[in-house]
Amino acid sequence: MEIRSTTDKDLDAFVGTFHAALGRFPDAPNADGGGVWWAATEMDRNLLTVTADGRPVGTAGAYTFELTLPGGVVVPTSGVTAVGVLPTHRRQGLLTAMMRRQLADVRERGEFLSVLLASEAGIYGRFGYGQATYTGRLTVQRHRAAFTAPRARRAEGAPEAGSVELLRRAECGELVEQVYDRYRRIQPGALSRPRRWWELGAGQVPIAPTPRYVAVHRDADGTPDGYAAYWVDGDTLTVDETVAVDDAAYAALARFALGHDLVATVVFRHCAPDHPLRWQLADYNAAESTNTDWLWVRLLDVPRALAARAWFTDGELVLDVDDPFLGEHHRYLLTVRGGKAECVPTDREPDLSLDIRDLGAVYLGGTAPSTLVRAGHIRAHRPGAAVLADALFRAERAPHCLHWF
Repeated sequence: MEIRSTTDKDLDAFVGTFHAALGRFPDAPNADGGGVWWAATEMDRNLLTVTADGRPVGTAGAYTFELTLPGGVVVPTSGVTAVGVLPTHRRQGLLTAMMRRQLADVRERGEFLSVLLASEAGIYGRFGYGQATYTGRLTVQRHRAAFTAPRARRAEGAPEAGSVELLRRAECGELVEQVYDRYRRIQPGALSRPRRWWELGAGQVPIAPTPRYVAVHRDADGTPDGYAAYWVDGDTLTVDETVAVDDAAYAALARFALGHDLVATVVFRHCAPDHPLRWQLADYNAAESTNTDWLWVRLLDVPRALAARAWFTDGELVLDVDDPFLGEHHRYLLTVRGGKAECVPTDREPDLSLDIRDLGAVYLGGTAPSTLVRAGHIRAHRPGAAVLADALFRAERAPHCLHWF
């Protein structure tokens, strides 16, 4: 077997092999070659596993993204995608070999983080990825969806500012792109959506050209600061994605969706687990919530990664980090002062011992270190170490990722 980088000439083989691994057939692109998920693929970042006689049997791809870290720090990251092995060649070590080669390529490019969305949660932990953000679905019965007046605003006597405009997806591509870019730069865990994704209609709604209505929120000055892409099927209105730069815009868009006539149920996809919408309803139980993992994070240079993000508590921890997939084991002194961190090798006794996947899980602040201590994943060597780690690794808000890749 040979694992090799792909070129533009390999596009059909890459796409066909990956779909065959899933037992599916590719959709037909539009006349411009867009409208399909692979329209924005970066062939110079993809890998193809071929047999001795040249038959493709495995794929692994990557995108070039920016990831927003706690504190609004934006860094480059590798977005792993299209990982698959034909059923005829599974359990022969091909997936492991491709993941090892891919991580080596990411390091060679100078990127210290890699992220992915896991089709099956049990696969990628062994390669060092930890589940770092979570996303949820809220299903609201419209007849129970009355809002309660915010007590703070009621006390101040200030009316809600802003307006909502209804557009079609085909009318507002540039507008939603700009709003998303504002949002992703302030939201920990958010990924960029490169311009070519929007131009080619790659991915899912609202990037994809699938017909949707888009409710656009504008602030008191008329500047767009939020949108909700939705569609109605029968008596159910489904919001594919809600993006807002603040909670007021999000609440206004939620009110719009829940006020739609001739629907009985409103489904909000991709809600942050800590989103306040349920608390904004007069009946908390009017919304049913389901949550799942979303973005998985893999650190490839621990000192660089820890120094890159912002921190909100001063403190000092010694981390003993094991990376069994890459055969690496290091101990680091993490020192945080004034919102910045220094991470250096040390021989001091550890405060916490953890796997690299656990460090990926806590890195963005979406998983508390103490939770992983209680789960038996992280070992705390002294009283108070987990509490301090919780305070150190928290983010200014829960990390959340909307982007699908």
